[in-house]
Amino acid sequence: MSDLPIVVIGAGPQGLAAAAHLVQRDQDVIVLERGPAAGAAVTEWGHVRLFSAWPELIDTASRHLLERSGWTAPASGYPTGAQWVDTYLRPLAAALGERVRTGITVTGISRAGRDKVVDSGRKNAPLVVHTVDELGREDRYRARAVLDASGTWAHPNPAGANGLPALGEHATGDAISYRIPDDVSDLAGQHVVVVGSGHSATHAVLRLVDLARKTPGTRVTWLLRRASTTNVFGGGADELPERGALGTRAQRAVGQGHVHVVTGFRVDEIRHDQDGITITADDGRGIGGVARVFALTGFRPDTAMLAELRTSLDPAFEAVAGIASEIDPNIHSCGSVGATGARQLAQPEPGFFIIGAKSYGRAPTFLALTGYEQARSVAAHLAGDHEAAARNELVLPDTGVCGGAGDFGAAAGSCCAAPTQLVQLTPRLELQH
Repeated sequence: MSDLPIVVIGAGPQGLAAAAHLVQRDQDVIVLERGPAAGAAVTEWGHVRLFSAWPELIDTASRHLLERSGWTAPASGYPTGAQWVDTYLRPLAAALGERVRTGITVTGISRAGRDKVVDSGRKNAPLVVHTVDELGREDRYRARAVLDASGTWAHPNPAGANGLPALGEHATGDAISYRIPDDVSDLAGQHVVVVGSGHSATHAVLRLVDLARKTPGTRVTWLLRRASTTNVFGGGADELPERGALGTRAQRAVGQGHVHVVTGFRVDEIRHDQDGITITADDGRGIGGVARVFALTGFRPDTAMLAELRTSLDPAFEAVAGIASEIDPNIHSCGSVGATGARQLAQPEPGFFIIGAKSYGRAPTFLALTGYEQARSVAAHLAGDHEAAARNELVLPDTGVCGGAGDFGAAAGSCCAAPTQLVQLTPRLELQH
């Protein structure tokens, strides 16, 4: 299989970084992106400002590739998603050239001539990536290795507290958004509900608070599954003061009466009635007269394309099993996660790796820098440099990778760019719960 390329799924920050590292090591690589251009997912949350500064959002091999054409990396500041795409991701995709192919959706991955059950000859059979393009044309790519960097952005968690959509959630879908809002002016004078306790939800609340201050009659209700607001306003595991600034603004807004916070509210049902939408908790409490709901409760990976591969995922987070203990959100914040590489990311299916936000599954602790280290290590492994693959080259700033100036006024921000899936994505990143 040495003549076959390595296929990378997803032209987001980690997918492009993986491609840059593979090119640096003279490996043949193809990047398949379902969006119309590189960075398509990040573009969807382009109005969100990241908590990570520019130096923490640029991969080393990618920088070297870009600098050959005279590109200069921004030295400081905290970009929005749109600025990250325009200044870094799109130029990087251009530098990779025809290796990046857009408008192509991966529908499945398998072994040539073998389904998941067959052992015989499996290790030596090429991986086959099944795709469909924007015109509905099907195709297949044979590969010696596949890196799934497709992220989690397209699969937000539902508002329902048990992990499944609440009763009526699909039927009321026209009034529910799973994204941080940008322009909220059309909601002036209405009752808006935000569900979620993470940074994405906080950003949405603050945008709506700005509207409420300008337009009397606008009501903002914030539904939290947690019993208290302690970790929402500050006091998280990483205790970064810059991120705390976001919580301080939210706490101030609540104290001033601009937001009504309801704790211990586990959404069970969402239904239309004559007064708008009513949201009911599993304990019978209800919130009525709602015009719009923003359900910002995190993301989860789509594993459907992996059905014919032998994979090992953590049963709780759906993260790569080998890194689950390192990223457990019950223990870590995105400021305390460690580096993970090819050894921890290895799957039972030889030559297949999940990297980036998708490798973290439902855990909201992913960072751009840790994703770049994954890309570097896996690329080294595939190039046969096992010493480099085992080496830890992750260098975090003393202040923590989430150490951005969180108080951006009315501008939204995020921790792990992905929104990301993320990214420090979120909005996972950056958009995470």
